[in-house]
Amino acid sequence: MYAHGLLAPVLALCAWTYVMWVWMYAMRIPAMRKAKTDLQEAERTGVFDLPRAAERPTENYNHLHEQPTVFYAVALTAQIGGASDAINIGLAWAYVALRIVHSFIQATANIIIVRFWVFVAASLVLAALLARTILTLLS
Repeated sequence: MYAHGLLAPVLALCAWTYVMWVWMYAMRIPAMRKAKTDLQEAERTGVFDLPRAAERPTENYNHLHEQPTVFYAVALTAQIGGASDAINIGLAWAYVALRIVHSFIQATANIIIVRFWVFVAASLVLAALLARTILTLLS
């Protein structure tokens, strides 16, 4: 787990993003076919009118392009800057695990309060990774 430092958790979250990409299309394409969605009309009106179950993976896929971009920057900075100690590696893996849990919650039952607390936990883990990286680079 420690041989590659922070690169393994970075690649794991990148790979998870593509898992969600597949899940998104596996849900959306059949739903659009069933609804006989006219893509040009949907583009013009902004209305796709798909079931929530088909939209949730899409929303999560989009979320994986938001806060995780900070994770990528911090993790790669820590790796390059020599801050890839066991604690930071553990924090990085914890962040990835929490984002995967967040994905499952959002893409399935989407229990908002549970998803919120998982997001808060992931955000705090990322903040700790950032703080430890900054402290290491300043010392």
